[in-house]
Amino acid sequence: MEKRNFRITAEAGIHARPATLLVQAASKFNSDINLEYDGKSINLKSIMGVMSLGVGQNTDVTISADGDDETEAMEEVAKTMKAEGLTN
Repeated sequence: MEKRNFRITAEAGIHARPATLLVQAASKFNSDINLEYDGKSINLKSIMGVMSLGVGQNTDVTISADGDDETEAMEEVAKTMKAEGLTN
């Protein structure tokens, strides 16, 4: 299992556009990918799940990937988060 912590620095937090791109990135992989925030864990392949968390600026999230392509999945998700300006 791959697990990483991220600090969300984007002013709007994880809003609709980056949430959609994160879901699309996660959906390319077979691994189970979860996002944990404020004691809740959701499937990162679910746009409704991601949006329901209401992740804001200057908050910490943990993303975990578990499966045969977990390393590649985590790299892609991390790359997407950086490209969308969610993290530094």
